[in-house]
Amino acid sequence: MSGFVVALTGGVASGKSSVERCFEALGVRAYDADVAARAVVEPGSEALAEIARAFGTDALDSDGRLDRPAMRKRVFDNLLARTTLEGILHPRIRAWLHDAVNADTGPYCILSIPLLVENRANYEWVDRVLVVDVPEAIQIERLTRRDGVDEALARKMVAAQASRERRLAIADDVIVNEGSELDLAGKVAELHQSYLGLAAL
Repeated sequence: MSGFVVALTGGVASGKSSVERCFEALGVRAYDADVAARAVVEPGSEALAEIARAFGTDALDSDGRLDRPAMRKRVFDNLLARTTLEGILHPRIRAWLHDAVNADTGPYCILSIPLLVENRANYEWVDRVLVVDVPEAIQIERLTRRDGVDEALARKMVAAQASRERRLAIADDVIVNEGSELDLAGKVAELHQSYLGLAAL
């Protein structure tokens, strides 16, 4: 198991993927809950069958895969639906991430978890929390441009997550991601040196 685990989190469209890429460019492995979420619902999986039972076959697309855009709209409009879906996915995502960390051989690794605040008790075993922070207005702008959603849905997506204040309250380290890719890479490089030092202790 990697000797030191940094949990990376941030609000939707804060730039977590960009931060992951910066760490990976430095040779650090990043294990992403979004990747895990896709892996655990592959066709034939137990999770996909459970989703179909809970939400009906219209939760699947014509290829028998999870219809992500349709499910996204359903869960952001319905708290019970979101809770049901999370109950199916989150235990499996946690198991996938834990297995990945156990197999990691680097001095430290990154665990990217968008909903870390909401699930903090399940990740007490991480050593440090890094929050990628941006103002809500930037999240809304990025969501409408990147995902092509309207502003109303973008605001629901932001509101469905923990508040910015709650994320910052659990942070050991914070990257404010309002600048250029070069600026972001420099911030990650500084943290990389810090984490190498902490991992060596």
